[in-house]
Amino acid sequence: MKISIIGAGSTYTPELIEGIGEGRLGAPLDELVLMDTDQARLNTVGGLTRRMLERAGWGGRLQLTTRREEALDGAEACIVQYRIGGTAARALDESIPLAHGVIGQETVGPGGWAKALRTIPPTLEIAEELALRSPNAWLIDFANPVSIVTQALLDEGHRAVGLCNVAVNIQQRAAAHFNVPLNDVEVESVGLNHASWFREITVSGAPQMERLVRSSPALLAEWGACSEVDVAREGCIPSYYLRYYQEHATVLEEQRREGTRAPKVARIEAELLQMFDDQSLTQKPALLTERGGANYSTAALDLIAALTGARPARLVVDVQNRGAIPDLADSLVVEVLCDVDKNGARPRAVAPLGPTREPLVRALGEFTQQTASAARARDLLAAIDALALNPLVVNRTLAEEIGSSLFHAHELSKSGYR
Repeated sequence: MKISIIGAGSTYTPELIEGIGEGRLGAPLDELVLMDTDQARLNTVGGLTRRMLERAGWGGRLQLTTRREEALDGAEACIVQYRIGGTAARALDESIPLAHGVIGQETVGPGGWAKALRTIPPTLEIAEELALRSPNAWLIDFANPVSIVTQALLDEGHRAVGLCNVAVNIQQRAAAHFNVPLNDVEVESVGLNHASWFREITVSGAPQMERLVRSSPALLAEWGACSEVDVAREGCIPSYYLRYYQEHATVLEEQRREGTRAPKVARIEAELLQMFDDQSLTQKPALLTERGGANYSTAALDLIAALTGARPARLVVDVQNRGAIPDLADSLVVEVLCDVDKNGARPRAVAPLGPTREPLVRALGEFTQQTASAARARDLLAAIDALALNPLVVNRTLAEEIGSSLFHAHELSKSGYR
């Protein structure tokens, strides 16, 4: 088996490598290719990767490259995990909307829109080349905004699955709480990536959510990084990203007072890269937990194992709806529990979102599909039309103002947008 990581200079990579060293795949991994266009970061992260794998006694071949064709030739699975433009681009994605009175966050609202416009074109190029060089390979998208990027990939018919680590975090915590193996726990997700509700937790076949809401709301709030009030109101664990929509004024005031997360992420990344350069470091540093992406290794490697036929699994991933959530379009990419094997990820049917949740998700779904379509065509006017659909953007005029500012700040005309 050959696995390739595109954007391997990311500080997330050691999270993934830890699981490979532990044998999480459950099948021999013959070759691992780390590819990044930034040679310096590739060398730094690649050096730590080599030391981690040597410490684990891994016997496969590790290759570092800046050439995409070397990464894609013969791969069975390819993970994309980059942030186009790095943390400097994230700072723009978050600060420009905030200056216009709109929440600044890199995966939702105008920030997520701008990141999607930068991320989709190169990801489609990678998917097209992967299909030519390795026709049976699967592309796994961990690059945000996952819903929009995966939407673009699947709209063009690629063998792709979107991945987020939030559901597996809840699954891990529930397994520890009930003292059962991870595979004995299933989490029902309904909605979109970063706009979902985790409505049920099943342990060894027995539903637990209703009882946990009554007896342990603080525990569920901790698992979901939300509040006990949220748990009581929703009767389940809502995605913490939902507060950007449901508590817009509060979050906006917090950001005006405290700033966005971008500067903190930049500081953590700089410190992590300095740590990675330490030749005595042979395992992921504890600071990586503050970067985010906890249990990324578990989620990604379980997904790869299933897609390559090593070990079928039931996982929360991002796929086309295909009737799973009955009140959403079949072609919309949703985040739901799926049966996954070498033939792909098949969504399991769930109950409707219902009248209180459906309007927000439907609006975000329309924004997702229109943004993906505009990015595929590199059509700026269509992209502005899409941004005006986002629930955080109150009107077309504001969409034009913020969209134009982000367009020029990121110099998207150099990426072929017109």
